[in-house]
Amino acid sequence: MELSVIVPVYNMASDGKLEYCIRSLVNQTLESMEVIAVDDASTDNSLEVLRELEKEFPGRLKAVASPENRRQGGARNLGLTVAQGDYIGFMDADDWVKADLYERMVKLAKETGADVVGTDMCLVYEHTMVPTERVACNEMNQTGILDHEKRKLLLLKPGPLGTKIYEREIFYTNDFKFPERISYEDNATAVEIVMKIKHFEHIPEANVFYYQRHDSTTHTVTQKNCEDRMVAMRMMLQLASKNGALEEFRDVVEYQYGILFYRNTLFSYMQGKMKKDVRFLKNLGKEMVETFPDFRENAFFKRDVNDYEMKLINLHLKSTRAFLFIYQLKQISKKIRNR
Repeated sequence: MELSVIVPVYNMASDGKLEYCIRSLVNQTLESMEVIAVDDASTDNSLEVLRELEKEFPGRLKAVASPENRRQGGARNLGLTVAQGDYIGFMDADDWVKADLYERMVKLAKETGADVVGTDMCLVYEHTMVPTERVACNEMNQTGILDHEKRKLLLLKPGPLGTKIYEREIFYTNDFKFPERISYEDNATAVEIVMKIKHFEHIPEANVFYYQRHDSTTHTVTQKNCEDRMVAMRMMLQLASKNGALEEFRDVVEYQYGILFYRNTLFSYMQGKMKKDVRFLKNLGKEMVETFPDFRENAFFKRDVNDYEMKLINLHLKSTRAFLFIYQLKQISKKIRNR
């Protein structure tokens, strides 16, 4: 078996989302592949949809039922226990791919000796096979056998898990596991995976269709989601220390932690509709400074954080209550101007 594609599934049956995704995978031109769809204890009829498709595509689709909800990380771990492919891919249950993508990826991996091959994606709002504007997930200067500089570039921009295929051994050595029962599990493991890669190749085309749902994790802001991201990034930091990334690429790890643990959490939290918890905001800033005291001077952080955000960050770290007051005042003023 050349390739196994693992699809975590949770309540995806409505509007034909799940079926559209699965059919784009089972109808791939690559003959030697399997699709492993792991139903993560859905409360809708997702498992029934998968069972019907499994009958339609015997040997091509394997439906696995998790007895409990373990979130995407747990579903991926369960899928890895039964995957037979020489390469492993992952796909979200509401996204889809071009029909020849995996054949091209496996061919490129074999021709070049790459242990990871990636591609780009496009954002879509309907079921279509016509790609819109390409979203670059990686860059060509990251490709080839990874020396120190190329690995650094890949750590800075690892790209989404679902736009790549990986040599099997990446997930079957050193007791690798995705974090379970939290969101942002891919953030926790991104650095660990990149540190394992020896040779990366990339197809610079929009081959993955990333469906935009307003109820997805990336579009839903709750305090629990924010806390999950913080948990994931603490795991990332522990793994980076364990595998040598923190020592060799400290500036990159500091940057990723500053952006994902702190900046993204801070501003997404403020955009959420829940009542703001002053203690949560204060502890967020305190932990960031305790972990990386000089993170605001990081060159990559300064590059990606605009002046307005930096002013708010400086205010937040100086006074949580002042930050909260000014931020909410500016949001009220913005709403008034937009009326």
